[in-house]
Amino acid sequence: QVQPVESGGGLVQVGGSLRVSCAASGGSFGSYMVGWFRQPPGKEREFVAAILWSLGTTYYADFVKGRFTISRDIALNTVILQMGSLNPEDTAIYYCTAGRPPWNGWSNARSYDFWGQGTQVTVSS
Repeated sequence: QVQPVESGGGLVQVGGSLRVSCAASGGSFGSYMVGWFRQPPGKEREFVAAILWSLGTTYYADFVKGRFTISRDIALNTVILQMGSLNPEDTAIYYCTAGRPPWNGWSNARSYDFWGQGTQVTVSS
């Protein structure tokens, strides 16, 4: 099994860009689906994006399409979430998660087995 470990995040101004990364500790992402969820202050956790590691197939929540890009670096065994055109509503703790097959949908948290500790992203106006 793998343990996702997030890095990156921080403070950025409205309209800016930021990158968060997720490394696989203790193994390889191999056949996993790797996703990003976020939890804004006072709100429930929500799906952001996911990538099927073996094929590179990606899936996005509607509210990030065209602004965020999820990708994988096979050599580094890392998933990257590049975020652009950020706005204050993107302020949240961003969690990386990995799930083994079979899955129950890209955006369903129950599809994922292992979760990182989270990294804070704050967009200031």
